[in-house]
Amino acid sequence: MRLDLSGCGTALLTPFKNSKVDYDTFASLVDRQVDSGIDVLVPLGTTGETPCLEDEERIRLLQIAKEHSKGRPVIVGGGTNSLRHTIRSMQMLQPYGPDAFLIVVPYYNKPTQEGQYLYFKAVAESTSTPIVLYNVPGRTGANMTAETALRLAEIDNIVAIKEASGNREQIEKIIEGAPEGFQVLSGNDDDTLWMMEKGAAGVISVASNVIPAKMVEFVGAIRRGDSSAASSLNDSLAKFFKDCFVESNPIPAKAAMAALGLMENELRLPMVPCSESTYELMVNDLKSLGIL
Repeated sequence: MRLDLSGCGTALLTPFKNSKVDYDTFASLVDRQVDSGIDVLVPLGTTGETPCLEDEERIRLLQIAKEHSKGRPVIVGGGTNSLRHTIRSMQMLQPYGPDAFLIVVPYYNKPTQEGQYLYFKAVAESTSTPIVLYNVPGRTGANMTAETALRLAEIDNIVAIKEASGNREQIEKIIEGAPEGFQVLSGNDDDTLWMMEKGAAGVISVASNVIPAKMVEFVGAIRRGDSSAASSLNDSLAKFFKDCFVESNPIPAKAAMAALGLMENELRLPMVPCSESTYELMVNDLKSLGIL
C-alpha cells in the first residue's frame, strides 16, 4: 500500500470565533490552500489545536477538508497517547474518508523504542487506511530512532514519516534506509531544503498556512532541482520560518493570519494569543515578504 504525499502539505490551523470553531472560515482557508497549489492537506494536527477540539468538531473539520480538497490527499491527525483512544479516534474519523492518518509518537508517556514499535504496529493493524508516523520529540518528550522508524516502514500500510526531530544524522539514516515507496516528510519548515536535497519527498508546513503560494514556489524549486532559486527562496523565508516558533505553535501563525484579515486571532486555552511584540514581528515579516 503506497500513497503519494510528496510536495508541499499544510498543517491546517483551526479558526475560532467567539469560542466556537469557525467552519465557514476554515472552508475558505482550505480553498485558499487549494487555489495556491498546495499538494496535501493536514487537518487536526498539532497546528490545529486538536487536543482542545470536541469529537463533533473534529468530524466536521475533516468533512470540510475533504469536501474542499479537490482530490488532494487529506491526512488527518488521529493520534493520542493511548492505544485504545487512538484506535477509537481513527474509527470515529474513518467514515469521513481520510486518505491517511497522521499518528504522533505517544506524548508524556515517554515510551521505549519497543513500546513505540508495538504501539504503531497495533495502530496499523487496526485499519486498512495508510498511516503516517509523526516524530516530534520537542512536543512529545520521546524520540523515535531511525532504527524504529525503518522497522515500522516495513509494515505495509505505514507509508511515510513526518520527521520533526531536527536530528540530521537520524533523518538521513531514515531517508537512506527507507524501503521503496516509503516517504520521508519534513516536519520543520527550516529543515525542508536540506531534507529534500537528501531525498525527502516534501514538507508538512506551518508557514504555508500564511504564505501558501510562496511555499509552493519554494518546494517546486527544490523538486525540479533549481538549487539557485531554492536557496534564494530559503534565505528569504528563513526569518519567517524561525519567527513562526518564537511562541508555541500555532500562536504566531494565527497572529499572522489575523494580520492578513483571514481569521480571528483566537485560540483555546491553554493556548492564548501572542504578545504584542510577537504580533509586531509577524506584521513586519509579512511586510518584508511583500504580503502585507
